[in-house]
Amino acid sequence: MKLLLTYKKSVKQTVLILFLASTSWCQAQTIEWLTFEEAIALHKKAPKKILIDVYTDWCGYCKKMERVTYENETIASLVNNYFYPVKFNAEQKENLIYNGKTYSFIQKGRRGFHEFAAELLNGKMSYPSTVFLGNDASLLDKIPGYLNPQLMEKILVYLGEEKFNSEDWDHFDKNFKSKLD
Repeated sequence: MKLLLTYKKSVKQTVLILFLASTSWCQAQTIEWLTFEEAIALHKKAPKKILIDVYTDWCGYCKKMERVTYENETIASLVNNYFYPVKFNAEQKENLIYNGKTYSFIQKGRRGFHEFAAELLNGKMSYPSTVFLGNDASLLDKIPGYLNPQLMEKILVYLGEEKFNSEDWDHFDKNFKSKLD
């Protein structure tokens, strides 16, 4: 009887050790967010597309996009693979210097906006908005509004794999095979 109890205890310990080891090996993929300055510095060393998540602290859909879309492992993997990902608060107070120009926060009413966000969004301030810069840091596309994981996956593959060079969006969209669960 004592041998059987020792065996059961040993099996339980082994199962617990294997479970803990497997959870550490299978850590969820997360997006490695950068500041815009960090992304540009990395881009200068090794050109890669840039994804900019333009958000505000008060925006409910921005928070939902973070929680539902960006925390999805498939989305995180695609973002990390194809892009330097940047989170940019459209109401941040800190100046940003880019291409010799200083961008500042502009107070307007109770809130305000950052000039860089206004330039990225061509003055159409909508949150969240996702901006994509190409390998040469020029504007590829800007997409206003909440993007669910299914749509974001298509966009990331279309732009990340440069499918736009060989097929139009409608054709790509019809033939796309999702890897989302």
